[in-house]
Amino acid sequence: MGGGGTPSYESKGQYHSLMPPSTTTLRVRYAETDQMGVAYYANYFIWCEIGRVELLRQLGFEYKQMELEHNCHLPVVEASCRYKSPARYDDLVTIETHISGLRTSVIKFSYRLFCARDGEAEPVLLADAETVHVSVDRTMQKCPLPEPYLSAIRAALEH
Repeated sequence: MGGGGTPSYESKGQYHSLMPPSTTTLRVRYAETDQMGVAYYANYFIWCEIGRVELLRQLGFEYKQMELEHNCHLPVVEASCRYKSPARYDDLVTIETHISGLRTSVIKFSYRLFCARDGEAEPVLLADAETVHVSVDRTMQKCPLPEPYLSAIRAALEH
């Protein structure tokens, strides 16, 4: 809590989000697996992108709109994934995505990937992941996140 009884969301550039995570589901395709039927590790980052795009869409905007109308691109500058249990062919994967950090030109997303397994009472945690993005223009110069997006993200973080 910040002074005066109001929540403080920024701490060393990090926001502590009150917004519930965006939830997206997908099924592991055969092409995403190796010979043992286990999902190839790099696919988790593709799945995180799916979750991130859907979270932004739920906030009322799309990457395409950001790029075309506001000359704003969000390249990944850091990505990490901690694998807990393998995803397998035909598993139904749930991706929980939330914004875990926000500064004027940097946004951090956190992800939790789960799947239901026979014999398990609770969904199995497949992986925890994070991506960090910097707002840049078409020339790859760092720039502030355009106001419509910054305001929408801040509003979502506070509710």
